[in-house]
Amino acid sequence: MPRTFTLTPTYRALAIGGAAAAVLIGAFALGTSRGSAVSTASTASAAQRSAGAEQRSAGARAGALLTSAAGPARIAVTGTGTVSGTPNQLVLSMGVQVDAASVGGALQEANQAVRQVTAVLRARGVGAADIQTSGLSIQPNYRGNSQTPDGYEVSESLNATLRRLAAAGAEIDAAVRAGGNATTVDGISLNLTDTSSLLARARAAAVADARVKASQYAKALGQPLGPVVSVTDETSSQPFPSDTPAASAAGRAAVPISPGTQQLSVSITVAYALA
Repeated sequence: MPRTFTLTPTYRALAIGGAAAAVLIGAFALGTSRGSAVSTASTASAAQRSAGAEQRSAGARAGALLTSAAGPARIAVTGTGTVSGTPNQLVLSMGVQVDAASVGGALQEANQAVRQVTAVLRARGVGAADIQTSGLSIQPNYRGNSQTPDGYEVSESLNATLRRLAAAGAEIDAAVRAGGNATTVDGISLNLTDTSSLLARARAAAVADARVKASQYAKALGQPLGPVVSVTDETSSQPFPSDTPAASAAGRAAVPISPGTQQLSVSITVAYALA
């Protein structure tokens, strides 16, 4: 016995709509069957072009990173060059210290002593520009637990640049004698002032040192050393301070000055290509 299907209005509408959609789809398929191959090919071609563009873009990015990451091999080394030179300048730090019952008396006595020191230095050929006041101090002196000062101490100091080392000892002796018992000597320093030729030698030595080190590393790696890629100066090129004993203010003869030597050191970083 055949089955009977009853469609309610809702299902009937859905069925009719589905049938209409099927008819439309069929018509669209029939109407476009001729151009389907071209359309499909065009769509596929566009997709391929888009994918190709994306691949080329990604490839370009990967190539740039690859070029950067896998660029020419390099080796960087640090070379050092050290040279020695004889100081040609002496800086004397000295002054006077005076105790007196009053501020005015102590200051007057100290001023007089400094004038005498300066006059002697000038008379021995030290230029006015090479004598510089470096300090002034006035302090009260107290006895025991007293809150009232029983005197005052005045200290005045100066720096004198002595440019003739051969005469520096005699100049120091004369300055100390001019200041008398109030004289104080804080110390001296010996300096290299003309370092241009020394620096040139130190730099050449640093370059040679870097070349030797790079050649050794390249040989160990089994690759020939290529040209220099970059050079970086790593130092401030200042002389090493020398351990010079302080000059003695005692004795009747000129103060002996032994200039010794000072060192200049230059460090550079050199990058070489590996051929």
